[in-house]
Amino acid sequence: MIAMGERAVTTRGARLLSVAASDLDGHIARVRALPWRGGVGRLIGDVQAAGLTGRGGAGEPTWRKLATVATTERPVVVANAAESEPASAKDVTLLSRCPHLVLDGLQLAVETVGATAVYLYVRPGPAARIARAALAERAARRWDLFPVRVVEAEESFAAGEEATVLARTTGRRTRPTRSVLRRGRTMGRPGPPDRATLVQNVETLAHLAQIAYHGPAWFRRLGTAAEPGTFLMTVSGMVARPGVYEVPVGIAGSALLDLAGPADDPVAAVLLGGFHGTWLPTATIAGRPLSRAGLEPLGARPGAGVLVAASAAQCGLAETAAIVHYLAAQRRPHCGPCRAGLPEIAARMTELAHGRGPDSHRLAGLVAGHGACRHLDGAANLVRSALDTFATEVRRHHGGECSCPG
Repeated sequence: MIAMGERAVTTRGARLLSVAASDLDGHIARVRALPWRGGVGRLIGDVQAAGLTGRGGAGEPTWRKLATVATTERPVVVANAAESEPASAKDVTLLSRCPHLVLDGLQLAVETVGATAVYLYVRPGPAARIARAALAERAARRWDLFPVRVVEAEESFAAGEEATVLARTTGRRTRPTRSVLRRGRTMGRPGPPDRATLVQNVETLAHLAQIAYHGPAWFRRLGTAAEPGTFLMTVSGMVARPGVYEVPVGIAGSALLDLAGPADDPVAAVLLGGFHGTWLPTATIAGRPLSRAGLEPLGARPGAGVLVAASAAQCGLAETAAIVHYLAAQRRPHCGPCRAGLPEIAARMTELAHGRGPDSHRLAGLVAGHGACRHLDGAANLVRSALDTFATEVRRHHGGECSCPG
């Protein structure tokens, strides 16, 4: 269900993917010069006027994070390209097609906050190789003012969480904590060593670079008033053209599914936001704007920019059980509720998928909010949304039946 095609799809109005240049010469031909602002804080006003929000999941105003870190002593900047969400391919696509756009944004962020240490935290494999090659090109041309150290992410679902990012870039033990993750991305909290650290997703940095190139008014031409610009969405599952789409914030769910094209069977439900996301019936999201404000009444969010389409020929309960088993395998051993709760949720979901057990509403409610990080909460949210979206199927399973073939 989560198998991704290798296709990257640009759409009309695309900005990041439409100016793709994987080599530095091609990039320079498009941007001509890196738009340095000549001092700490000078880009913040433009970023605030543009209304850029984080594209890594939390959706915080980017200017606010920049402003907070810029007031601290010797801060650190980390570009986050861990992309540990299994259903996501947007960050590796972005790095593959336009790595220098990302790295320009990283350099400008460093100048803006006055950082004295810079890291690119990247998923091992192709993304890391592309990043190193791009940085070598830039070093040979003396394109950058600030040296960047590449740190490869760990191989885990939690690799992109901020506490893990900070631990990995400083060589400390990886141990996510609820206090960090509940409050969102770093905004002046201790980093390496005990210095404020700005962590930004690489897509956010690419948008920041384009704001510096073209200005806030240009950036606001697409998207919504509250959430301007475009965003990258990885679309997979039962669609004809899986891939990474760049679309304006606020595009209707039906319009995005139309771009991806129908598969043999119509889409009955979608998983939005990834493995910690929310199942919703297709009819519910058809006319809904895909934005934080548009999805909030449904209890959903774009999250990491993931949409997985499921057809009526698939059992949503079985698909959810498989995802929860994966999440259980990714739990942290030091967290008691996570260590005990996630395998139990996975077992209950498997029983339900095979028509042998009760639903997991009560269990999901008991474990939510008690883990050391949001991993347990995310799994509980996934289960609750599946039980709501596939409520008819739950009743059939209790009767020993299933609507899906096999």
